Amino acid sequence: MDNNKWDLTTIFESFECKEFQDGIGGISRDIESLSNVLLNDDFDSSAERFLDQSNLVMKNIYPLGAYANLRFAADSSDEEAFKYLNKIEEAAAMLTGPFVRFRKWLSGYELSAISTSRSPVVAEHAFALKVMMQEAAHMLSEPEEILLSKLQNVGSNAWSSLQTKLTSDLMIEFELDSETKPYSLSMIRNFANHSSRDVRKRAYEAELKGYERIDEAVAAAVNSIKGEVNIISGMRGFASPLEESAFYSKLDPDSIGAMISAIKEKLPVFRKYLRRKAELLGHQGGLPFYELFAPISDKSPSYTYEEAKEFIIRNFASFSDDLANFAETVFNKRWVDVEPRKGKTGGAFCAGISGRNQSRILTNYDGTFSSVSTLAHELGHGYHNSCLYGETMLNSDYPMPVAETASIFCETIITEASLDQALPEEAIFILEKSIENSTQIIVDILSRFIFETNLFEARRNGPLSVRELNELMINAQKESYGDGLDEDHLHPYMWLCKSHYYSSSFSFYNYPYAFGLLFAKGLYAVYKNGDSDFPGKYKKLLNNTAKMTASDAAATMGIDIGNDEFWKGSLSIIEDEIDRFIDLTNSHIS
Repeated sequence: MDNNKWDLTTIFESFECKEFQDGIGGISRDIESLSNVLLNDDFDSSAERFLDQSNLVMKNIYPLGAYANLRFAADSSDEEAFKYLNKIEEAAAMLTGPFVRFRKWLSGYELSAISTSRSPVVAEHAFALKVMMQEAAHMLSEPEEILLSKLQNVGSNAWSSLQTKLTSDLMIEFELDSETKPYSLSMIRNFANHSSRDVRKRAYEAELKGYERIDEAVAAAVNSIKGEVNIISGMRGFASPLEESAFYSKLDPDSIGAMISAIKEKLPVFRKYLRRKAELLGHQGGLPFYELFAPISDKSPSYTYEEAKEFIIRNFASFSDDLANFAETVFNKRWVDVEPRKGKTGGAFCAGISGRNQSRILTNYDGTFSSVSTLAHELGHGYHNSCLYGETMLNSDYPMPVAETASIFCETIITEASLDQALPEEAIFILEKSIENSTQIIVDILSRFIFETNLFEARRNGPLSVRELNELMINAQKESYGDGLDEDHLHPYMWLCKSHYYSSSFSFYNYPYAFGLLFAKGLYAVYKNGDSDFPGKYKKLLNNTAKMTASDAAATMGIDIGNDEFWKGSLSIIEDEIDRFIDLTNSHIS
């Protein structure tokens, strides 16, 4: 038994097991039953029948897709996983028809039909029904929706899988410790944290060079996906993919605008940090991109995986036993795939296994403090999922902007706990890693937001070449980072390696991270003010995120996300960290 690889057997024993095969065999039957649900002029009984059957169908289908996806994420050479993943996606696309029909039926009623209903099932799903009524206004005809769903499986979904496979399989020759051998892309990117500037710079150069082997194919993928989104978004009546993204995020575009405006106002603060880091590393002017994650001292703590687990559980317990017990369950049940290897997806993610009351976490753990922070981040996602275990499938899907709340909150717990016991030199390291992370989520996310905005606009005039994509990315980085970065050493290929650009179902998979960071920072400040009931309120908030808009969920904690003063206040917390970091480095680093 390899404790560093996740155990998927509690989802399914294998693709060959009876439960999985019965599930695959029953998909068409389940969807046909949903398609045949009688919808008549009795609102309560019709809605009840559809809601109950759709919850049942999704509870059966979702674990099948999750299992195949997790197998493929852990090993891109798993041909069986790839085959089943496509088969399940094609079958699940058939859910489109029944839901289109139901939404069209709902469009014949006013919202008051929900509030005056006597059905407990309708009451339980009031928010989901309201959302579906609103979505109906942006739907095409049933045949068109079914056709689009099928075409996406051979279009954007296939292009997304291609990007995943190409980047997962990319091996790059690199010399380290007098030995040259091939490394996976995720391992090459992890060298950005290496203690040697020479290694960091050469890894950055090798990474950029390596992309040249796959850039044309991945450019075709991103062009096809963004072109598809532009067409479908317009057909649905949205002014832009951003407006569509905000709509499905349960956000007012003005709230996004308020946050972006506040971020831009605070950019000089982050640039001050970047220039100070450049100075500490011996650079004149801005920081080279390959130094963004460079350690600035030799006080970098390192953790074995076992040490990281103990550290996280102990510090989670300082917030609540509930959070600590969840983390312990994850580790004991081997829900984490830990280390990088060939064919494994890069980065990190947490997948909620809807219908199983489980999660799985993928990391590329390398023993650094950043890896511990990332692990805590993904555990936060898992905890958020656990707060919805008692909900139906239709009441378990929360919008992206609040999806990062629990993850960033957990990161903050770990950072604050580390700072409380740190010596000045250690505090410098921990603060720098925290600020480094915030800079990524605020400044780099802004560059990605700017890039994607410009990409969608440019794509209206036709596909972009690799050169044009690189130029868009460089210009976005210049606008966001300003004089904080060395303009001669930026990263033109960030569009290629970030999987978030390759989703047709959710565009602008970037601003939710900034929302999550700033929302979580604001929540953490409330917690530190001494509210003894906060852990319970916080858990209820996480549960509410699937049954309320983002603004309504925030309002339960007394937060108005439409007010840019809230965002400025959260950004000021990071500004305080930056000021403390600069003061400490002035005092303790010559």
